[in-house]
Amino acid sequence: MSDWQLQNAKNRLSELVDDALSRGPQTITRHGKATAVVLSVEDYRKIQSGQRPLSRFFAESPLRGHKLTLTRSRDVGRGPAAL
Repeated sequence: MSDWQLQNAKNRLSELVDDALSRGPQTITRHGKATAVVLSVEDYRKIQSGQRPLSRFFAESPLRGHKLTLTRSRDVGRGPAAL
């Protein structure tokens, strides 16, 4: 994955997109920190197809059907702050 400074990415967008298509995801940095990634639609769809809804994650959990005992503290916490 190559790094692109934001200003260079804006000035050379077409090249950035071409690199994402041919060489894989490209990182855009701002002030030296990674802030965004440009990737091909094909790579994006691969990532998306691996996702599953949270409800399905819980339904397929190995803990499904196990009885969990959960307790909650009766502590009421702090009262309202004084003005």
